[in-house]
Amino acid sequence: MSEMDAENSLVAATARFDRAMERMEKSLRDLTGRMQRLNRIEVDTQRLVHERARLATELDKTSARAKRLDDGAHEVSRRLVVAMETVREVLAKAE
Repeated sequence: MSEMDAENSLVAATARFDRAMERMEKSLRDLTGRMQRLNRIEVDTQRLVHERARLATELDKTSARAKRLDDGAHEVSRRLVVAMETVREVLAKAE
């Protein structure tokens, strides 16, 4: 192999090495970007999980309050019916 062939081979090998390094650096940048996006997704997911838990607790409290209000309204309605029947009886006796 002549000195010129050896030099050309070395230049070609160096060029291949440089291209390989560029591809590796690009892959590393891409991987870093994907890891950063994954990290943001994980943070957002945790935030959503905490928000969901807070909303579930709030919903449970609101549902319990709504049930108490509904039970109270039912009791008021029952008492009104009893009072109306009592008034009717009194009026019927007064006639």
